[in-house]
Amino acid sequence: MLARVLLVDDEPNVLSALRRQLRDLYEIEVETDPATALLSIDKKKPFAAVVSDFKMPKMNGIEFLNEFKKLSPDTTRVMLTGYADLDNAIRAVNDGNVFRFLTKPCDTDTLLKNVKEAVKQHELITAKKVLLERTLKGSVELLSEITTLVNPEAGERINRIRRYIRYFAEQKGITDYWRYDIATMLSQLGTLILPPETISTLFSGKELSKEQKQLFEMHPGIAQSLIAKLPRLQSIGDMVAYQLKGFDGSGAPKNTVKGEDIPLGGRMLRIALDYDLALQCEKTPQKAFLHLEKNSDVYDPELLYFLESMLGVEARYKIQTVHFRELRPRMVLHEDIVSNHGALLLRKSLELDKGKIDRIQMFANKVGINETITVLVPEIGD
Repeated sequence: MLARVLLVDDEPNVLSALRRQLRDLYEIEVETDPATALLSIDKKKPFAAVVSDFKMPKMNGIEFLNEFKKLSPDTTRVMLTGYADLDNAIRAVNDGNVFRFLTKPCDTDTLLKNVKEAVKQHELITAKKVLLERTLKGSVELLSEITTLVNPEAGERINRIRRYIRYFAEQKGITDYWRYDIATMLSQLGTLILPPETISTLFSGKELSKEQKQLFEMHPGIAQSLIAKLPRLQSIGDMVAYQLKGFDGSGAPKNTVKGEDIPLGGRMLRIALDYDLALQCEKTPQKAFLHLEKNSDVYDPELLYFLESMLGVEARYKIQTVHFRELRPRMVLHEDIVSNHGALLLRKSLELDKGKIDRIQMFANKVGINETITVLVPEIGD
């Protein structure tokens, strides 16, 4: 599959010449208007490199590449211009907007060499990102599995609130959702320090004692200190650290941070965790939401509005009993999966993905399970 390269120049003749030189090696797109070029960005089919002229009407090359970087930061940027003044070159490089600065007329060999290096730079950046994300994902899943093994209630809670966090992220238009998902998966890591009776008291809806409350409020900070040992996860650790913080400034950590100064992920976790706890006690979504409304000052108002909207989405799940081979991603287990010998394999409330479905099928083949499973199925359009 050929790498995609975008050429932007307000002179059609220049674009035609550039296309002829590069079309045998790359999938070429051309635009004469930089504003239109920005609209052509497709995150599902990113450009490996963009080559832009400097002097264009309405938006010069530096301005264009600056905007392009915001929308597609991994695309390598090259500037090609007949206005070869040193100030523009220095400004473009220092702003981090260009990988190469070439002057017109640019001979074919020089152009091909630099575009080739730009595409290679994009491949290196994306490969590094994939490796990092896979490494992080593996590390996080390991920690989440450990949390579930030691504290099954916390594991169940993680599985339930991941759906809520995803819904909030969709409503907010968040593009780096994986960060919020990782924060959710690690949010209960610190509960490993809690005595079982504290967890039982919490989920029964009873009020924690002063000592239990003090210990419970420590768990986000402990999780944050553990997450800090993983590379590039500071922002995720901050989300976890603020999961008990109220929008009005109440709660832990006890500092002056409040309102929108609280990390968005922390605000999401606060409302998702409180709603989940209320749902376990009140048993119906409506009663659980009313419970939160009584203390609305501690929640981000926008997220509270999203939560109310989500109740309609949750209502669009229907209960079905299916054969284990009919399981599909996004279905939610409505019952525990237990082996034929009585061993608990997967707990209810778990949202299924391909990996979990493969595990269920492996259990069925290796240890034996009930072949029919009751699940919640999203209605079409959910």
